[in-house]
Amino acid sequence: MKPTKPPRDSKIAVEDLTERQAGREHARLEAEIKQHDEAYYQKDAPTVSDADYDALRQRYEQIEEKFPDLKTLDSLSRKVGATPARGFAKVRHAVPMLSLQNAFADEDVAEFVGRIRRFLNLKEDEPVVFTAEPKIDGLSMSLRYEGGELVTGATRGDGAEGEDVTANIKMLKEVPQQLKGKNIPAVCEIRGEVYMTKAAFLELNKRQAEAGEQLYVNPRNTAAGSLRQKDPSITASRPLHFFAYSWGEMSEMPADTQSGMLKWLKSAGFQTNPLWRTCKSVDEMLAFHRDIGLERAALDYDIDGVVYKLDRLDWQQRLGFVSRSPRWAIAHKFAAEQATTILRAIEIQVGRTGALTPVAKLEPVTVGGVVVQNASLHNEDYIKGIGNDGNPIRGGTDIRIGDMVTIQRAGDVIPQIVDVVLDKRPKSAKPYAFPTVCPACGSHAVREEDEAVKRCTGGLICPAQQVERLRHFVSRDAFDIEGFGEKQVQAFHADGLVMEPADIFTLPERDRRSTKKLVEREGHGETSVRNLFAAIDARRTVALNRLIYALGIRHIGATNARLLALHYGTVEALRAAALAAVPPSGEKGDKGNDAWQELNSTEGIGPVVAAAVVEFMQEPRNREALDRLLRELNVIALEKPRGDSPVAGKTVVFTGALEKMTRDEAKAMAERLGAKVAGSVSKKTDYLVAGPGAGSKLAEAKKHGVATLTEDEWFELVGGSAK
Repeated sequence: MKPTKPPRDSKIAVEDLTERQAGREHARLEAEIKQHDEAYYQKDAPTVSDADYDALRQRYEQIEEKFPDLKTLDSLSRKVGATPARGFAKVRHAVPMLSLQNAFADEDVAEFVGRIRRFLNLKEDEPVVFTAEPKIDGLSMSLRYEGGELVTGATRGDGAEGEDVTANIKMLKEVPQQLKGKNIPAVCEIRGEVYMTKAAFLELNKRQAEAGEQLYVNPRNTAAGSLRQKDPSITASRPLHFFAYSWGEMSEMPADTQSGMLKWLKSAGFQTNPLWRTCKSVDEMLAFHRDIGLERAALDYDIDGVVYKLDRLDWQQRLGFVSRSPRWAIAHKFAAEQATTILRAIEIQVGRTGALTPVAKLEPVTVGGVVVQNASLHNEDYIKGIGNDGNPIRGGTDIRIGDMVTIQRAGDVIPQIVDVVLDKRPKSAKPYAFPTVCPACGSHAVREEDEAVKRCTGGLICPAQQVERLRHFVSRDAFDIEGFGEKQVQAFHADGLVMEPADIFTLPERDRRSTKKLVEREGHGETSVRNLFAAIDARRTVALNRLIYALGIRHIGATNARLLALHYGTVEALRAAALAAVPPSGEKGDKGNDAWQELNSTEGIGPVVAAAVVEFMQEPRNREALDRLLRELNVIALEKPRGDSPVAGKTVVFTGALEKMTRDEAKAMAERLGAKVAGSVSKKTDYLVAGPGAGSKLAEAKKHGVATLTEDEWFELVGGSAK
């Protein structure tokens, strides 16, 4: 799934959500979780780490706990997995295949045991025994036996219905076709996990590489994909294994404890994990978790935690289930797996906003079944051993090319360097010098005060930023070219037609001279091309504030662009001031030269914005691109605000459906009259102009005693000065 900027509600703690916010956030989480479920369960291609997925699920369920009305019969908290993929017949599970609640800390395990004791009303000295076994990272499977003979093999699917993979599951040597022993139940469903060993996975990838085929990502996805082959012979050719650990429908129970059932499964012909044991206390459970964690890297199969299950089956039955999980079992997840390898190089990637991000190029190493060759180094400070809060990390140890480093996959997915093995550091290793120019375009790279990221200043010409900058250039508060939206920006950029702002305005003439006309391209007709060119021509005359905003200078929004346009009058004057400006050196008493002080002291403009303007204009490549753009435009100065109008210096807010003017017209009028237009009401607001349908802002105005006007009253107030 394509990453997007998290919505505002996602940053609010669940306890602070309003009912309306909770509804929005619940719906957003549900949609995102469904997409991740489909990717994981149907396509065997997870799009987020287990840790990130677990966090989404936790927040979703916490919202339902606080706002019970959001929990319906269709709630994801009542479901497991995803709808079975198309292409296989469907199998209805006689007993649903549920998932487990997760524990991430030792305290969670202690609370789990405490909940069981409280639910069963057990005395403090009543012994409570649990089985503990490694949590295999594979594909959940249900095997149905009738009369001791295997009749059906089905995946988990959505927990209620799975995919019929009987023909394929019969290809696995560790899945018995006929159960062994006496007194086999007439009907029994055995649950377990299909997996691939690490050694088999690496050997398979080696063969793929030799054949020039695409490499597989990890053992879990490879095992799942192998089992879902249409041709069972392909499944038979793959080295798949099966661990049995549970059951579904049983016509009779061979044992009355979880541990007894594991022993019975072994006697019936199944492989069970040899590392399972019984634990009689929380301390024993946690000790087992630590022991397995230490053995994890040496195991030939991937695990991501330990599963604890109450041993007595009669107590399991009394405890029952809650939502999609049993009350009597829990999965104690591991922290991210780690490995050591050598840092061979550091490469700098430039993001679409100009951020320079260092990436570690590693000697390939397998971590959790995934071959890791790259890891994020975050920013310049991270390499130096400094955290985001300014305090030392890794004991203040820096990272150097040639170092032996410890890496981990955060959530077992995203690799990152967490430590340096100092006693293995080569004597020739030198501190890394972070670049001062952009590797993509050669423009100078700067780092603002109180920010960890260094950014390229070549906003108009940097190839890594071009699409984002062009999208901003044609946005509503900038040039607002009708019919030239994000889709057109991406298409024209991909075709090499529009690489910088000036190209937009030379496009009609270039198309006229070209042998391959725009109208001949897919998705363009004569009318649409004619309308597009007319819209481009209509924006050749532009107000100075729109031009300044459109340049995409960091920290320059529509308001700051207007302030600069009013103060300097022309783009040439603004550029000359920025070129002449010399910021303070940092020495005591140095306030910068006159040009800097004028820019810095412009009403509403502070040192951060002033520095961004100077950095942009002092980059030669930006000035060259700006010159090419200006040759195509007629830039008009802004009319100075009236200082003698009744609303000069006042703060005005517009709300509701205005009938005599658009919101943009209303804002422009107020600013022309010297008023400041705000987006929200506060005690500093002087007037609220309210049209029909005004809501919360009207209530806020009454709360703060703000004067409220209708449109007619607004026009009456400003009178002839509005003309």
